Amino acid sequence: MIKIFISFATITTTCFFAPIQIQAQIQDQQPIPSLKETFKNEFLIGTALNTSQILEKDVTANKLITQQFNAATPENIMKAEIIHPTWNQFDFTLADKLVEYGRKNNIKINGHTLIWHSQLPRFVRQIKSPDSLAQFFADHITTIASHYDGKVLSWDVVNEALEENGSLRKSIFLQQLGEGYIVEAFRLAQKAAPHTELYYNDYNIEQPKKRAGAIEIIKKIKAAGVRIDGVGIQGHWRASKIPLAEIEQSILDFSALGVKVMFTELDLSVLPNPWDSDNADVSATAGNSKGKDPYPNGLPDSMQTILAKGYEDLFRLFLKHKDKISRITFWGVNDGQSWLNNFPIRGRTNYPTLFDRTYTAKPAFYAVIATKK
Repeated sequence: MIKIFISFATITTTCFFAPIQIQAQIQDQQPIPSLKETFKNEFLIGTALNTSQILEKDVTANKLITQQFNAATPENIMKAEIIHPTWNQFDFTLADKLVEYGRKNNIKINGHTLIWHSQLPRFVRQIKSPDSLAQFFADHITTIASHYDGKVLSWDVVNEALEENGSLRKSIFLQQLGEGYIVEAFRLAQKAAPHTELYYNDYNIEQPKKRAGAIEIIKKIKAAGVRIDGVGIQGHWRASKIPLAEIEQSILDFSALGVKVMFTELDLSVLPNPWDSDNADVSATAGNSKGKDPYPNGLPDSMQTILAKGYEDLFRLFLKHKDKISRITFWGVNDGQSWLNNFPIRGRTNYPTLFDRTYTAKPAFYAVIATKK
């Protein structure tokens, strides 16, 4: 039985979807529109896939994925701790299945990610010699990027290399290899994967200071004569406080550098934020307390409206700059899959995607669809 937690009477006339039509469509269980078809002339529409979805264990999820999305990014299986677990061992098993899944369903794959300070295998965290780390660095990028050259559309070559003030994150790579490690990562990826697009990916780079840091990275890569094809803005925002002006400026600033712009991990949290700023650092945690999980049994009408309006505003902005944006990827197929159920407080119930836990389209989904009308 499908549970609908929304009362369409609360939706104001400023929203652009038709409540009565939506309600009737859900009740009649008619086929819903397709995101990938709706925006086929504007940008790719992607989602993050977990292992169960890649292995097609959930029939309902698989039907929705193939109907709605034409791009996909793996949540975890291409991260170093899984694909390169020991010094001399690479495990391509799950990543190869993802590539096959994409080929079979005409879904373009974005590799995520070659160099990231988090989710490293234990042996890397124990390396103390810069020479040994440089050897790992080169072998890791060259082996994996070459294995998937021509099989994936793109790679997030370097992920989350910046602090909030725009300076380089004090990761193991910066500390042992120096500031040139980012340019070198792109140089190695370019050589190993000449038929693959190469991206820099980060969160909060729509914010002025961090954006300036990302611009500096892109300029340094280009000045070195190395290829960088795009920049990914992750898009982990609060539904009630989306920084639209900063997002628009980031689109303009990055595209002016001659690179593609993508929104790579889009989700809109509806839960109280324990901090006074957006934060997507997976190592950050906050203690649980009363009132921090306000909607364990379903999202109230008022919050459904806020979520729908947030997605509507974003997609109107994306459409305004459709000539500069190549992909929009949602970070999760449905609410139950979202990492935000456990970040930054474990065990909460969040509702940040376009589909609820039964894979039913939410008002936010129809708000996005309606931006094309």
